[in-house]
Amino acid sequence: MMGWFKKLGPGIMFAGAAIGVSHLVQSTRAGADFGFGLIWALLLINLIKYPFFAFGVHYTSRTGQDLLTAFNKMGRWVLMVYFILTLCTMFTFQTAVTIVTAGIATSLTGIGTPVVWAGLILLACFLILIRGRFSVLDQVMKYVVLALTLTTVLALIFAWFNTASRPSWHQVIPNSTVGISFLIAFMGWMPAPLDLAIWQSLWAVEKKQLNPELGERQVRWDFNMGYATTIIIGLSFILLGGLVMYGQGQEFSNSGAIFANQLINMYTDSLGQWSKAFIGVAAFTTMFSTSLSTLDGSPRVMAKTSSLLFAPGYQINYLAWLVILVIGSVLIYLGLTDQMGTLITVGTVLSFISAPFYALIIYRVVTGPSLPKEHHPGLWVKIFSLLAIALLIGFSLWYLTTL
Repeated sequence: MMGWFKKLGPGIMFAGAAIGVSHLVQSTRAGADFGFGLIWALLLINLIKYPFFAFGVHYTSRTGQDLLTAFNKMGRWVLMVYFILTLCTMFTFQTAVTIVTAGIATSLTGIGTPVVWAGLILLACFLILIRGRFSVLDQVMKYVVLALTLTTVLALIFAWFNTASRPSWHQVIPNSTVGISFLIAFMGWMPAPLDLAIWQSLWAVEKKQLNPELGERQVRWDFNMGYATTIIIGLSFILLGGLVMYGQGQEFSNSGAIFANQLINMYTDSLGQWSKAFIGVAAFTTMFSTSLSTLDGSPRVMAKTSSLLFAPGYQINYLAWLVILVIGSVLIYLGLTDQMGTLITVGTVLSFISAPFYALIIYRVVTGPSLPKEHHPGLWVKIFSLLAIALLIGFSLWYLTTL
């Protein structure tokens, strides 16, 4: 049993990075504003994005190389576009998850301030990463994801049997500008931005070095377990938001601390004070896992990208990028503490609009010369992937025409 648990790795880290703002904040808001009406969007976007996340795992397991190496073979322009996109989003992403994590910690403990907690959270994640880099992250994330899954599912079970009225299962498609904007933002980070496939490919290479005996079947199973976990948690938070908050007539604050208080208080008001521990632990564990994995993922891919793009004298290593990300996130946090909603919206929309680019280049990697033809996806997988790309482009154009 422990041998099986030990082999879990990149798929679980994928879940830890994915299950965060998209689930706790956006999924809860979807439930609060639309009841159970946006479950279709959650299931559809998970289905559309699945092949591209899976392609990254497939490519790495077959070649032993990460996706950035494959992008470099396609042309330096691909890496440069990726470098610029990541540089534009990494600070917003990290700051957004830090704001939410700090707000929940403040609300849950009742001590300190969000600024103090933000500093402590970033410091804790920083120390974990410089202490053991991947090996520590690999071990910590398994227990974090297990804890957040159990606490979230337990919270949903308690909520289901302790609420008298439930929203309708009727599915809805927003038709207002505000509703469409929320839908695109909701789908942008659900289950995660598509560039997380690149993070996972680097994690998979590291995991392979720690456990050389891992085969493709084990790697695929690990990824599918992580992906299924993100879907279960996303559904759980939509259902929780619908059960507890739908029809309450309250607006969410853009302040991370106030939002956290609203979130936890709405649950405890409806379910009782006993639920605070379940909701609080589930929420904090969710966001801490995201903070930890994103603080590793962005510096890891930026270090690799700079090593491929620039001459030795101009390269920036992992530790330097880690410090840059922490400092940049702190500065943005201090300036935008009360703009959590704006940060999340900007980040999620940028992720959704850039999704077709990532989908196209990842598809090109697994259908091009970088991968031997015998390992290329089958015909039906290719057809479905092209359909998914068309849908991503269509959703992006739909959003842009409503601005």
